[in-house]
Amino acid sequence: METNRYYHDCIDRLHDGPSSEPDVTEAEMFVFLALTIQIGHGVRDTITDYCATLDQLYTPFYSTMKKRRRYLHILSYLHFADNRNEPDRTDENYDRLWKIRDLFETLNSTFSKFYNPSENLVIDEVIVSFK
Repeated sequence: METNRYYHDCIDRLHDGPSSEPDVTEAEMFVFLALTIQIGHGVRDTITDYCATLDQLYTPFYSTMKKRRRYLHILSYLHFADNRNEPDRTDENYDRLWKIRDLFETLNSTFSKFYNPSENLVIDEVIVSFK
């Protein structure tokens, strides 16, 4: 919802007339998030390399799930909060994460429900800095 609102606000500011892109649906957003997580597992130089048709880079999974242009559209207008509700920056209780606070709280509560580390937990020294 916020991604669509931000896109329409940008279009209105530019006075380009009606929107050329359809609104992002919930199903599209799930595909977008799945692709974004999957992209984290591969190593390519740029986002556009994931949809490349060159034999060396071609991976059919990405191009069959979502068109590159649509993926980049969603990525460029991705929003989680309405910018018109920005809190006062001079307030001493200003929340620097206000744009993603709802998402952060949702993920935090969901992850804590499903992840219960056991007493035999190992933390790799590469992840946590040490001296």
